[in-house]
Amino acid sequence: MTHESTEVLVVGAGQAGVAMSEHLTRLGIPHLVLERDRIAERWRTARWDSLVANGPAWHDRFPGMEFAGDPDAFVGKDAVADYFADYARKFDAPIRCGVEVRSVRRLTGTAGFHVETSQGSIDAKYVVAATGAFQVPVIPPLVPETPGLMQLHSNAYRNPDQLPPGAVLVVGAGSSGTQIAEELMQAGRKVYLSVGPHGRPPRAYRGRDFVWWLGVLNKWEADATPGAEHITIAVSGANGGHTVDFRKLAARGMTLVGRATECKDGCMSFAPDLATNIREGDANYLAILDEADAWVERNGLPLPPEPEARVIGPDPDCMTDPILSLDLAKAGITTILWATGYRQDFGWLQVDALDDQGKPRHQRGVAVEPGIYFLGLPFQSRRGSSFIWGVWHDAKFIADHIARLNGYLAYRGPAQSIDAAAE
Repeated sequence: MTHESTEVLVVGAGQAGVAMSEHLTRLGIPHLVLERDRIAERWRTARWDSLVANGPAWHDRFPGMEFAGDPDAFVGKDAVADYFADYARKFDAPIRCGVEVRSVRRLTGTAGFHVETSQGSIDAKYVVAATGAFQVPVIPPLVPETPGLMQLHSNAYRNPDQLPPGAVLVVGAGSSGTQIAEELMQAGRKVYLSVGPHGRPPRAYRGRDFVWWLGVLNKWEADATPGAEHITIAVSGANGGHTVDFRKLAARGMTLVGRATECKDGCMSFAPDLATNIREGDANYLAILDEADAWVERNGLPLPPEPEARVIGPDPDCMTDPILSLDLAKAGITTILWATGYRQDFGWLQVDALDDQGKPRHQRGVAVEPGIYFLGLPFQSRRGSSFIWGVWHDAKFIADHIARLNGYLAYRGPAQSIDAAAE
C-alpha cells in the first residue's frame, strides 16, 4: 500500500468531479480525483437503456465544449458519459479510476485530512466530496418480499424485456418514473402509475425549450423552498422531447393511481389524492405559460402564440373514480418499479461536516468543517446546482474559495516580514 499527499483530493469523477478538476487546473492548484469505477460511471450502468438527458444538448453541457451533432437533440446516456470522459482528457485531468475512498479523518495537530483508499492512504489539505445527489436508491418498506412479484428500483431498470411477463406498477411520477412507465406501455405492458405531488412544466412553449424559459425567467437562480428542496418534476426528453400529460397517458391506456400508502395481504392502498395532484400539476404548467406570455409581451419578442398549449383535456375515469385499493395478483401485477429517488451516503466522511441525519452542513458547498467541501447537491447554491451546467458554476465557486483561502494562509504577517527584512 502506498502513501502520498496532495493539496486537494476530489472524491468522485462524475460531472461534479470533472468540473472541479477543470477549475482547480485553471488555478494551478495541485489535486487528485479518485473514482471507484469509471468516469461518469452512473450514466453508463445505473440508468435505463433509452435514457436521454432531460435538457437539449446546447444547454446541458459545460461551457468549454459542445456536444457533437444537433444542438437541440436530447443526448443519450452513453454519449453523455463519453462527453465527460472526453472533457477530462481535454485538460489532462488527474483522475484515477478504480480507487474507492473508504474514510476521511482530520489529521491531528496539523491542517488537513488523512484519507484511506482501496490502494493506500493520502494526506490532503482539502477534500471535496463530489459524489453528487444520487447515491443510495430508496425503496419504501411498503411491500414485503412476495413470490411471483419482482421489486426493483429505477436505477436497476434497463428495458421492458428485463421484467417478467405481466402488468407493472410504477411508483413515482417524476421524470424517471413517467418515462419508464411510458416506455413500458409502448412495449405493450399494462401499466399502473402512482402519481404524487409534482411540477409539470411544458417541454417547450412558443418555440423555446423549457430550459430556455427557466433561464430568461431567472428561475434557475431560485433558492430552495424550505421543506420542498426535492421537487418532483415530470418532464421528458424521450422521443425527441415532449410535455408530460397524465390525462393523455390515461387516454392511451395507462391507469393512474394516487400515492402508494401501504400494502397489506397483497393489496396496495393509495391515497385519495390523484385528482388533486394532477390538477395542481396543471396549475403549475399554466402558471409557467402565464409567466412566459407576460415576458414575451414585456420584451416584444416575435415568438409565435401557442393557444393550443393551454387546452387541458377531460378528466379520465381513473381521476373521477379513483382506485384506492388494488389486489396486485388479481390485477396481474408481476413487477413493482420504484422510481422513488435516492438518499445521500457520506458514511466515509468521518469529520464534523454532517448533521444528525447524515446530511451535509454547508453554505454553497463550503462545509462547517474547515477544509471540507461538497459539490453536486440539489439546490447547493441555486435550482440549477445538480444539473450539468449548474455544477460547473458551483465547482468554480469552490475552487475560487480554496484559492482565496490559500492566499490568506500564505500571508506571513507583519512580524515575520520585518524579521525577514532585518536579515
